[in-house]
Amino acid sequence: MPSPADQLRFFNAREEIERHRTVLPHWEQPGATYFVTFRLGDSIPQTKLDAWNAERDQWLAMHPQPWSEEDEAEYHSRFSATIERWLDRGHGACVLGDSRAAEIVGLSLQHFEGRRCAQHGFVIMPNHVHALFTVLNGHSTEELLHSWKSYSAHAINKLRGTAGCLWQRDYFDRMIRDSGHFWNCARYIRRNPVKAGLKAGQYLLFEAEWVKTWLDADSEPG
Repeated sequence: MPSPADQLRFFNAREEIERHRTVLPHWEQPGATYFVTFRLGDSIPQTKLDAWNAERDQWLAMHPQPWSEEDEAEYHSRFSATIERWLDRGHGACVLGDSRAAEIVGLSLQHFEGRRCAQHGFVIMPNHVHALFTVLNGHSTEELLHSWKSYSAHAINKLRGTAGCLWQRDYFDRMIRDSGHFWNCARYIRRNPVKAGLKAGQYLLFEAEWVKTWLDADSEPG
């Protein structure tokens, strides 16, 4: 049975890639689908992050881009997976554990639905967010992340009577390679709360109806 995921545009190594970076490198292709993680500013202890950055910088110097599929897999195994483990330990104030704050972020993620992006799934954890989405109409992940984080930070600070930075400035993104990669990310989003030991009410999960149908049936490709 065909899946709407098969109609998505995935990473194409033969097409031009727009590269930009703040602290982390980011790749862009028009209309591509992405798995993105962004986190609260206090979600990882600085000592851990400093050591991670030093090891990562050394690895990047030895593995210039563009990466092979094997290089990309090694990068995410060594570095992305480490960040995800630390995030799931629940460091920091975990502001998003408040369902009102999580709802603000959820509404932010869906604000541009059908105009600037198409959300396939996201989960709002107590100190970070994972989102799987397609960028539409010439927009970019950088633009979307800035809008989501700016609006939600202002609204959450107003809710809590606080001020100042809420989110870590940068974010982690992966351009989806193919249908199998897409479904692996969709599964990760669904399973992350259970993996982190969270209970109902401690996270906010969204899945597009067609994604939910495939995952419920446990028949998704890949």
